[in-house]
Amino acid sequence: MNTPRGRRPAGRGRFRAAAAALCLFAGTLATTVSGASPASALTPPVSLTADDLTTWQTNGIVWSMAASDDGVVYAGGTFSTLRPPGAAAGTSEQPALNFAAFDAATGSPTDCALSFTMSSGTATVRALALSPDGKTLYAGGQFGSVNGVGVSNIAAIDTASCTPRQDFKVSVSATVRALAVTADTVYLGGDFNTVAGQTRNKFAAVTTGAVLKPWTANADEVGRALELTPDGGRVLLGGDFFKVNGTASHALAVVDATSGALVKAYPAGFIPNTSTVQDLTTDATGFYTANEGTGAGVFDGRIALNLSNFEQRWRDTCLGATQAVLVHDGVLYSGSHAHDCSSMGEFADQPRKHLLAQSVNDPKLLPWFPDTNDGIGEPVGPRVMAQTDSGGHHYLWVGGEFTTVNGVRQQGLTRFADGPDTGAPWVPNVSLSTIAPGKIEVNWQASFDTDDGRLTYRIYKDGATTPVFTGAATSVFWDRPQLRWTDTAVAPGETHSYRIDASDGTNTSAKSPAVSATVASAAEKYPARVLADGASQYWRYDEGTSTFAADSGGKQHGGFLRNSPAYRQKPAAVAGPSTAIGFDGTDQYAYTNDRQARPARFSVETWFKTTTTRGGKIIGFGNATMQNSSQFDKHVYMRNDGKLVFGVYNSGAKTIATPAAYNNGAWHHVVATQGTGGMALYVDGQLRASNSSFTVNQDYTGYWRVGGDALTNWPGQPTSNFFAGQIDETAVYPSALSSAQVAAHYALRTG
Repeated sequence: MNTPRGRRPAGRGRFRAAAAALCLFAGTLATTVSGASPASALTPPVSLTADDLTTWQTNGIVWSMAASDDGVVYAGGTFSTLRPPGAAAGTSEQPALNFAAFDAATGSPTDCALSFTMSSGTATVRALALSPDGKTLYAGGQFGSVNGVGVSNIAAIDTASCTPRQDFKVSVSATVRALAVTADTVYLGGDFNTVAGQTRNKFAAVTTGAVLKPWTANADEVGRALELTPDGGRVLLGGDFFKVNGTASHALAVVDATSGALVKAYPAGFIPNTSTVQDLTTDATGFYTANEGTGAGVFDGRIALNLSNFEQRWRDTCLGATQAVLVHDGVLYSGSHAHDCSSMGEFADQPRKHLLAQSVNDPKLLPWFPDTNDGIGEPVGPRVMAQTDSGGHHYLWVGGEFTTVNGVRQQGLTRFADGPDTGAPWVPNVSLSTIAPGKIEVNWQASFDTDDGRLTYRIYKDGATTPVFTGAATSVFWDRPQLRWTDTAVAPGETHSYRIDASDGTNTSAKSPAVSATVASAAEKYPARVLADGASQYWRYDEGTSTFAADSGGKQHGGFLRNSPAYRQKPAAVAGPSTAIGFDGTDQYAYTNDRQARPARFSVETWFKTTTTRGGKIIGFGNATMQNSSQFDKHVYMRNDGKLVFGVYNSGAKTIATPAAYNNGAWHHVVATQGTGGMALYVDGQLRASNSSFTVNQDYTGYWRVGGDALTNWPGQPTSNFFAGQIDETAVYPSALSSAQVAAHYALRTG
């Protein structure tokens, strides 16, 4: 087994206020803010918190772990010392040559110390597995001795005395990467081609007395993972191979536990030739693969298969190689460096996430998001998982290459438990809207908690300690929908302030900073016309210091503000109690929270002010959020000379451009439309360019982005992808505005 483990359990305000209204919201994961079903600390079926526990560290990579039923976790890898939790590298270290044992409940080392060495080269322990009775720990890797006792890449350790067994000597010709053990057999996989002087290609079996068995499952490439089915009748093989016993079966195979005969082959394409199986795990009804790929057409995700027929139950298609998998209480936990799960409707390409959870029956990501960094080595972050019970708690241990956990210094090892949950949700981001008379709309960006997807929100008005509204909604880190409660218990001219907190049922965030607004006595003309003309998204940029761009329209297409743009810039582009936002032209931008379908017909409208000579994207549609998009069009950008370009992609870039420049430091109004009549580009209420032939744009799902995104190879490509200047009153429409509508909007700029 590539990443051995110990025992695996198979599964285990009301509100009343006069004239107060509750608005419902669209969102991928949260469609309403409801007064029922409050948060409850952990969202089932997740039963482990995302709060890491204090754990001793290594000074190198942990490649393998095994956990005993009596609460001991064994770790092997490529390291030479241990140090206490929180200690910096090189301080308070004690020797531990490629092996250490720990108390599962405290995270501290036990007195079991072994040194795995070799005469030349770097020794490493790549696999650990315990016998069913827990009396023997088997270790595989690349090493020539254990505590001075000569061995050949595999060893047996008596766990009671923590000494190598002298009666277990087997010569293995190369690195052992995987182990699985029964009461009488040790299965091994790796790089080797001979065991005990006889041919065994990549997989072999020996007795617990170190006698080579006739079991034969020869493979043509490296074996990386081994797992026995719960009934002991079959052995699951994972690795790089393309054939097993001469029959085509790539990366995954099922063989007989007695003979090694192939029981189930997986032909080319089930797992792409560019991908391998790094780890395997089982529960009572299924087995699960961890996959890593390189090059084009890779498969990096996880596959769930049924033990009844060895056929696929589900697979996810996240990109970012998976290294380790483990099942607890009906949840598949995994270590990877996933960075793009958009193909399965989850987060778009962004910085890596290293620990994920999924139901064994469904690939949808569950709300459990502790994280490490990539760390040293390749680097890919986590490499191995193990679990056991101790002192009334269940512990999940993670080892690997990482040097931080949840943003704090921690190398090589970390652990999680089934409680207590100590992490509070993020403080909500709040924005108020007073566009319509006689009411204040309280908008907020759904918060985030690392191990609870459903949070309860409480709104406090005018400094009161009793909330005026309590409701729950669902969110994850990439989908934090805009929520809204409308306060109609107000009168024109009054000023009111609001604060919001978020609770996971156990832990409550701090209240958000107080935000205040004055109740309007009449509708603001400009925003009223924008909404009346059908804007499906309308950002006014009236927020303070937050990451939130509130949508003033009815669709609640709220957005994220990235890298701290300059908030509340004055004067704004249009009259009224509003502000603009400033972007630095380097890395600041905004994007919609929700992924949207390609708009076949659309208009984008915004105001901008700049003196830049480096150009940049003002608004556009792209397929990424946390980095530049790989698909991008339906955009308006400025060239270095200050002229504006409106472009879509349809078998090539289709663009129209203004004859004049607009980087003169004044506010300008730009509207770009595409419909059955083609493309049109308006500036300051006048048509400046058009083409009736360009009626089609590129079809992909994506996000509206303001202030920056990729512009590679577009006509007149500016020096900068990002826009330096101020932007205000950004609206998106699901149709092409008419020239009369555009002119009317521009005419209302002064109120």
